[in-house]
Amino acid sequence: MHLGRVLRKIAWIAGIIILVCVVLILIALAPTEDLPSFIRHKTRALTTRRFDSTPERLKRGRYITQTVAHCFACHSPREDHPAHHGSFVPGQDAKGQFGTWGPYHLAVPNLTPDQWTGIGNWTDDQLARAMREGIGHDGRVLTTMMPYQWFSRMSDEDVASIIVYLRSLPPVHNPLPRMRLPLILRLLDPSYPEPITSSVPQPDLSDPLQRGAYYIALGKCFDCHTAQNWRGAPIPGLEFAGGNWFPDGEVSAPNLTPDPSGISYYDEAMFIQVMRTGKVGGVRELHGPMPWWEVGHMTDEDLKAMFAYLRTLRPVKHRVDNDEPRRYCTVCRRKHRGGALN
Repeated sequence: MHLGRVLRKIAWIAGIIILVCVVLILIALAPTEDLPSFIRHKTRALTTRRFDSTPERLKRGRYITQTVAHCFACHSPREDHPAHHGSFVPGQDAKGQFGTWGPYHLAVPNLTPDQWTGIGNWTDDQLARAMREGIGHDGRVLTTMMPYQWFSRMSDEDVASIIVYLRSLPPVHNPLPRMRLPLILRLLDPSYPEPITSSVPQPDLSDPLQRGAYYIALGKCFDCHTAQNWRGAPIPGLEFAGGNWFPDGEVSAPNLTPDPSGISYYDEAMFIQVMRTGKVGGVRELHGPMPWWEVGHMTDEDLKAMFAYLRTLRPVKHRVDNDEPRRYCTVCRRKHRGGALN
């Protein structure tokens, strides 16, 4: 009898634990459009600043938007292409796009000046704050799929140029749902917004290394080419050493450091050729999310500066090989193509 009571008590406790776990899992998977209210985030008050349109800003804004930061890679639909580098759908630049997965919405906003579904009614400072500080025009926190943590380094003048360019686009009416992601992804997001309260000057673009570092930052190269832990945070010591897995194309980002396991065999001419053609050695194609079809339109001087900066990186031994199967890697402790070679 005593044993029976003990077993019933154990079963009752186990049932409570299972119930609590189920409730926590349901809460974690609940779709949400923003961070929970109990998580405080920093923001700043909006200003009334406006950016005057000039030919110089329009030209610079087009260049940064379309090539350096390759914004349209996310914000524009593409024509279907097996290698995922088809051309943009004509007349639909920056109209946004979205996909659904059950109750979740992955929505990329419409950046055209349409007054109802785009940025037509946003102020210049709302756009600037969203780009560099991760706060939407309506005050909600943007997911770090919008790389504001890198765009926070963008100079004030380049921000103004991008906004001037976006306002010059033909408006496209394209209603989109709000982003709805699992709560757990919001809670585990490795970065939260920080307000920019002082001027961000333009770097010295006459210095190739400063120029290269600036464009590498705006191009978000670090995010794709640095292995991440289970939270999506970069693994210390593996900066630019590749290993990130991308289901889109089933590839892993390569090592960009000047280690023999990286791109030590590249020279300046080869780097430019790869960026221009999307092929290594004229044969092996770049797949997955690498937007070479946009980066390849950067000037020779800018691509040379980017390569010069990559040559200054600390060499990291980390083999990534997309001709090999995806296996566990003892260096990054993640699975990636060629992981078993380490």
